[in-house]
Amino acid sequence: MTIERSPERDAAIRAALPHVPVLGWTEAALAAGLRDIGEDPMAHLWLFPRGPLSAAEAWVDLGDRDMAEAAGDLSGLRIPGRIRRLVAIRLDQAEPHRDALRRALTLLALPWNAGIAARTLARTADAMWAAAGDSSADFSWYTRRASLGVVYGATLAFWIAGRDTEEALAFLDRRLAGLAGLQRRRVA
Repeated sequence: MTIERSPERDAAIRAALPHVPVLGWTEAALAAGLRDIGEDPMAHLWLFPRGPLSAAEAWVDLGDRDMAEAAGDLSGLRIPGRIRRLVAIRLDQAEPHRDALRRALTLLALPWNAGIAARTLARTADAMWAAAGDSSADFSWYTRRASLGVVYGATLAFWIAGRDTEEALAFLDRRLAGLAGLQRRRVA
């Protein structure tokens, strides 16, 4: 499922971010952000017709696009290094918005939002593999994304619990090493 994208939605999300730590992912935060940029505060009703949850989902998508843009050319790195770099970029970009991310993860963790949570994680894993240059078209396309989704989700949870980026990247390195070891045992 694709997500709607527009410069107006991106601007509204960026403007709402400073309000989310206090107001949560709510219509009030979206309206306050729109007011800050001189737009109609009620514009959130047509920018995010499914409500604040769709704004949080759009923020994750915006982060995926920002990550890919910031990554640039990763061809000088091996695949694990590319993935590590992409996760580092995501964490660095999220650092100023850690509370907004915590609020988004809390909202996505509600049982009735499980489908959207799974889609956002799948999109992020796909965006990371695409930025890393993955061009697989066989069954490994699915296994790579599923594996990265689990590893990235665990790393994000570790980081959001109060760890700094270097600790989270060391955690990621251990997960990637374990995954590589598992793949070697499976091949042998």
